[in-house]
Amino acid sequence: MTITLYGIPNCDTVKKARTWLSNNGTDFVFHDFKKDGINADLIKTWLRDVPWDVLVNRKGTTWRKLPDERKAEITDAASATALMLESPSIIKRPVLVKDKKSSVGFSDELYQQIFQK
Repeated sequence: MTITLYGIPNCDTVKKARTWLSNNGTDFVFHDFKKDGINADLIKTWLRDVPWDVLVNRKGTTWRKLPDERKAEITDAASATALMLESPSIIKRPVLVKDKKSSVGFSDELYQQIFQK
């Protein structure tokens, strides 16, 4: 079983998720999507489990800096994917993939549920 955590290392929520995984003895691979990149196929796999409007972080600085016209163009999975490829920091973090199932965000309760701890 491979567990992959996607995010950026300086994100506080990603740091919390990494710490939780380490403290709970969970082996995982960390994928820095600014350094290691992302592609449309990867986003497509996440979108099987996570709706596009959850995957796009509309509360973050990157979204707030977008012109209103650009925000208005994000209306479906295809336009959201294009935006995420263009600006990976718009992706809500972290994205966790375990057993080919994707989840987004972090909370102790969510990870306990995912890992049945």
